[in-house]
Order: sequence, then structure tokens, then C-alpha cells
Amino acid sequence: MKHSLARPAFSLTFSFATLRPLLAVCALGWSAQLVAQTGSDSAFTAAREAFRKGDLPRLELAIGQMGEHPLAVYAENYRLRNLLAKQDDSGIPAFLDAQAGSYVAEKLRADWLRWLVKEAQWRRAQAAAEKLLAADSELTCLAQNAALQLGDTSVLAAVEALWFEQASLPDTCQPVLDALVASGRMDVDAVWARARLQIEINRPQAARRTLDYLPQNRVSELAAFDAAHKNAMAYLVRQPAHWAATRGGRELTAIALRYVAANDPRTAAAELSKRQNALGEASAAWAWSQIALQAARKHLPESLSYYQRAGSSALSEENQQWKVRSALRQHAWSEVRQAILAMPEALAECPEWVYWLGRAEKAGGRSEEAQKLFSRIAGQANFYGNLAQEELGRSVLTPPSAAPLRLPEMQAARENPGLQRALAFFRLDLRTEAVREWNWALRGMSDRQLLAAARLAEENKLWDRAINTAERTREEHDYQLRFLAPYADQIRPAARQQALDDAWVYGLMRQESRFIGNARSSVGASGLMQLMPATAKWVAKKIGLRDYDHSRVNDTDTNVLLGTSYMRMVMDDLDQHPVLASAAYNAGPGRARRWRAEQPLEGAIYAETIPFSETRDYVKKVMSNAVYYSIYFNNRPDSLKNRLGTVAASPAGGTKNSDLP
Repeated sequence: MKHSLARPAFSLTFSFATLRPLLAVCALGWSAQLVAQTGSDSAFTAAREAFRKGDLPRLELAIGQMGEHPLAVYAENYRLRNLLAKQDDSGIPAFLDAQAGSYVAEKLRADWLRWLVKEAQWRRAQAAAEKLLAADSELTCLAQNAALQLGDTSVLAAVEALWFEQASLPDTCQPVLDALVASGRMDVDAVWARARLQIEINRPQAARRTLDYLPQNRVSELAAFDAAHKNAMAYLVRQPAHWAATRGGRELTAIALRYVAANDPRTAAAELSKRQNALGEASAAWAWSQIALQAARKHLPESLSYYQRAGSSALSEENQQWKVRSALRQHAWSEVRQAILAMPEALAECPEWVYWLGRAEKAGGRSEEAQKLFSRIAGQANFYGNLAQEELGRSVLTPPSAAPLRLPEMQAARENPGLQRALAFFRLDLRTEAVREWNWALRGMSDRQLLAAARLAEENKLWDRAINTAERTREEHDYQLRFLAPYADQIRPAARQQALDDAWVYGLMRQESRFIGNARSSVGASGLMQLMPATAKWVAKKIGLRDYDHSRVNDTDTNVLLGTSYMRMVMDDLDQHPVLASAAYNAGPGRARRWRAEQPLEGAIYAETIPFSETRDYVKKVMSNAVYYSIYFNNRPDSLKNRLGTVAASPAGGTKNSDLP
């Protein structure tokens, strides 16, 4: 099926017609190479299957048939990993040297490091870890463990940072946490501080493991830990008279109050008020901070007073942000300002908090300070960059397009080994491996190289890679690549048929699937518009689509028809408001309705205070996307503030379409 791209005539600075003969010559060589590669795809598939089965002879036979295939290095990696499983790592160092800097080398080095640690080959493990280019928490902890085994205690400072900053760590970090506690650097307060972080993010079993670090004479205080978080209200009702006599008793009470608050913050507040004095200042303040967090997420007006009762209790970064959101819902600009100014510098520098601090300064009559803050993020291609631009009285526009790519730049992209491997994986429908290889290949690229890679992705109809790659540029940009509009022959007529703004439809689809036609989410949503099976079936019945079954959901025309029909329905059900409809599309209409306030809310405040982080990010991106698509489709500036508008107060009379899924 032919996919057309929406491109405004005004935005192209050159014609491909002048380059077509040269491109054709290049393409001939490229096509011949592709045919040769495709011929050995079956050999790679055989190698991969042999690796899975641990069949080394078949694997080596398949390797011999691969020739110069881009994925030959992966097949060799499979061979080395099979040998590693047989306790033979002799071939790994030479492979890592030959493939230095590549993704396949990085992954093999990580596997090798895990094996070396398991085999207690500490010095070799340390040497392997030092050459990792992008170690995650798991690999970092393995490297730290190797260093500790060799007597290097200097790494304990970094482990201590993990203790206080990362509430959830992989199992490989347990030995270094053990060493940290054994060193005497973590006292009882530090143990409880980490457990509280874990309780806040609802990781009770991780918190219980942390509490095992308490001195032996205090562990007996934790016998009721399970009851405190599993049956929190019952635990509070049945507390023994002497519950406040021990640190453990007070802490478990605070934990129980946090879990009561998850269901009913007001009840938790009442229970805490009864126990305020017995809990002690520190435990009571933490409990108030947890009740405030739960109340803020539920949009309760009391949340700000709960934060005030938390006093000087140290808030997690997540809780600090919800303190701001709570104040935003109530238009308490002074509290917004104070809460943002209390944030760590790195957090306060995020675009959302720079913008809202600017708004707070403006509300307080400090216009000069507000203008400086808006200027820091204005022009960024995101929700708050757009809003800051408009606060300065400027229209949201796309930046000038980068100079046209030259043939040598495109040829370099086509010859990039990492991109070649990624394209081979895409050809074999191994998308996970393809995306990882593609993203790794982009590391360290200049803007020109990124644009060439994005154009290469576009040529191969890899719309998601084209968009994501173009988004990485820093100085030279091509917003046509960032905001590709494929499937225009199907999407734009379908949008018009439903009387929908096609820029909003594209903005939503860009966020839903990045235009991957067979995309399937972890929860079962499918296709360009990521339709859940039950929703697709319901919409098909509503619109009278005969003989529909879920096997048709990835068909472009069917998926777009069902998706745009559903968008029309949620718009009709939710005040014709695209912010509410976007939230409904991601999280369901019922939630979108409940997140309204008792008074009208600025659309930006509604979006920022959505309780689900995924939906909050989704709505902001959909709405900002729509602005850019509108600019290209209509050849004129657009306003995000106008699109966001005002979200009306919750209606007293219910909804128009109560069965809408």
C-alpha cells in the first residue's frame, strides 16, 4: 500500500528531481547489496535458532553460510555465548577488541561481566567493567562488588548515594548494600529512611528486606510489618496500648497510615490526628507527607493543609512535584512558588517547573523575573516550551530547516555498520533488537549525521525511527522529519469524515504508535491507533461495521476508521474538549471526567495534574504535537494555549454516554 506524506510546499528548499539520477545510481548498488544480504537472512535465522537450542555444531554451520551479512557479528556473538555457557571465555577478548564501540560488543561484555562475577574472577571482572560504555544499575553494582572484593572501599560513597536515591535496585546490588551496612556507614535512621522511600513507591517487600539491616535487638519490633501494610486500618484499630514505646511501633503506625491514605486520605488524617503526639515529630511529619501525597493525587482540596502539617519533613522528588500540582489545582500561586524554590536545582530546572515558577512570579506581580524564566525554555519543541513562547507574546513556529543533505552524507548513513545491522533486524521483523541497535548507532552523531539517519529511516518507512532520530538534533533541525505525516490518504479523509481536527488526530497517533502499523502494547492495544480489543469491538458495533473481528484491527483503513470514530465519541462525551478527549483515549473516559475540578481549570493545569504519569506525559505531548502538525497542514502559526483552553467544572448531571469504554 502506498503511504503518502503531508509536506507543505513552502517548507522545501530544494527539489529531489535534480538529485534523482545520482540517487538512482546509488540505489542500484544498495539494492544489489540488499539482495545479497537477504539471501543469507535464512542463515542468520538458523544461527539464532541454533543458539536458542544450545546446538553449537548447527550454529557454526550457519555462521559459515552468512558471508558478509550485517548480522554475522551477532551470530559470532551467539557462538561465544554458547561457549561461555560451557565455561570457555577464551574467544571473547578478541571479539570485543574487534567490535569495540558496537552494541553487540557492549551486550557481550555485560554477559561476560556477569559470568566473571559469578565465577569470582574479580580482577578480570573489574577490567571488563571499566570498558563498559553505558552501564545500568545492575552492571554498576557488579562492578562495585568486584572493586570491594579487591579491597577498594572507595566505591562505598557511590553505593551510599544509591541507598538514598534509588528506592528500587536490582538483586545484583544486594552484595554492595550488605557491604555498605557492614562498613558502619548506615545507622538506624538511614535504614528507616530507605524503607520509607520504598514504602512511598509501594514496594513493601523491598522495605522489609531493608529493615533486616536493623540491629538484631530491634528486628522483633517488626513482627507486625505485614499487617501494617496489608490490613492497615485493622492494624490501627487493634494496636496494643504500648505501640508507641518503640521506634518500630511508631514507624509501623506511620506506614499503616500511609496505606490507609492510599484508599482514603481523610480517614488517614483523622487517625493520624489521634496519634500525633505519640508518634513523635519525625514520624508524624513523614506520615502527613504521605497523606498529603495521596490526597494530592486524588485532587482533594485538603492536600495543601496536609502538606503544611508535614512541616519540614524531607519530601521525595515525586512528593515535591505533587505539592506544586496540589497548589496549582487551587490557584495558590504563592505556594506554587515556594514549593518550586524548595526543589533541588536539577529538578527545578525541568521545563515544567521553570514555566510554573514563571507563572507564579507573574501572578505575584514580578513580571521581570517571569519573563526571564519564560525566556529560558521558550522555543523548546515541547509543551512548556510552547507555552513559554506564548507567554512572551510570540507565536509557536518551527525553526528554519537545516540545509539539504548531501549525497556523501546519505551514503555515510547507508554504510554505517550499526544502522545496517538495525535495518537487517527490521527486515527480519526483530523490532526489539532493531531498535536497540539503531539507537546505539546514534550515539555521538552530529546533527547532520542524525538527520541523514532519520532520512534513511524515512526511506525505509521506519516512521518511528525517523521521528525519534530527528528529535535528537541540537542546532540543525528538520521538523518535517520530527512530525512526519504518513498514511495521509487514509487518515486525513477519516478525520474529516468525523469532523475532527486532523492535526490533533496526527498528534495523538504520533504519540500512540509512532505510526507503526502493527504496533502492539504490553496491555494488548493494537495498530496505528492502539485500540484495545474490547474498545475496537464496541466501536465496530456502534458504527455498524459488519463482520468485524479482531484479526482486522491492524488493517490500516479499519484501524483508522475505528480509532477516529472513537475519538469523535469521546469528544462528544467530553465537552468537545481535546485535552479531556486525549486523556480519555489513554486512560478511559471515566477517569478523564473524574480528574475535572469543582471549578473551571486552565487546560494546562488539568494536564499537569493528571494523576497517572503516563497519561500526564501523553496528553501534554499529544497537544504539543497537534500544534506542529497544524502549522504544517495549514501553513500558519498555531496556539497551544488556545487548544488547551479551559476545562469546565465537573457537571452535576452526569455524562452523555455512560457506556463509553
